[in-house]
Amino acid sequence: MASGGASAAVTPALSRKIVKGAHESVLPVEEQVAQALLDLEAGASDLKMEVRELAISNVFEVDVGGGRVALVLYVPYRLLSRYHRVHTRLVRELEKKFSGRQVVVLGKRRILPKERKGHRLLKQKRPRSRTLTAVQDAYLEDLVYPTEIVGKRTVFRTDQSRVLHVHLDPRERPNVEHRVDAYRAVYKKITGKEVVFEFPDF
Repeated sequence: MASGGASAAVTPALSRKIVKGAHESVLPVEEQVAQALLDLEAGASDLKMEVRELAISNVFEVDVGGGRVALVLYVPYRLLSRYHRVHTRLVRELEKKFSGRQVVVLGKRRILPKERKGHRLLKQKRPRSRTLTAVQDAYLEDLVYPTEIVGKRTVFRTDQSRVLHVHLDPRERPNVEHRVDAYRAVYKKITGKEVVFEFPDF
């Protein structure tokens, strides 16, 4: 399934699966994912009931290297917990439908700019969950879900650049080691930051 430019008018059935702003266009790849969700909802899959409540906000592809591609699904944050309930089964079904592309699900979050002294943007203080650091940390958790992050450390290179090393639960290594290149590429794409995923020996 290929992606391209903005699509024509979206059918009512597909629009139920795509949450967009009034002036945001829908891409073909987003229609394809929405249709895949509808197919799962209409089929005999054990996901039928759970998928009925799911929708997407944005979808894009990231080159992982070696001819591999990750398919990134931004989903409304209010639906993220519903995605988590069926995450493993849903990702497996979507990867079958999208020719083995590695599927990643991220909650769509809003980053609020840092407040300048004397120029508060909101009536209340900016929530910590809306800071750049908090949102990027949350994206890490989303990326590797349901694998647990057991530690982090920042390594400084000789050129003064920084690389974040993220330690994943070593018990999950057989299940997720083949996915870490996709995690790395997606995190770099959405944050501009380098990350290395490791499985420490305890």
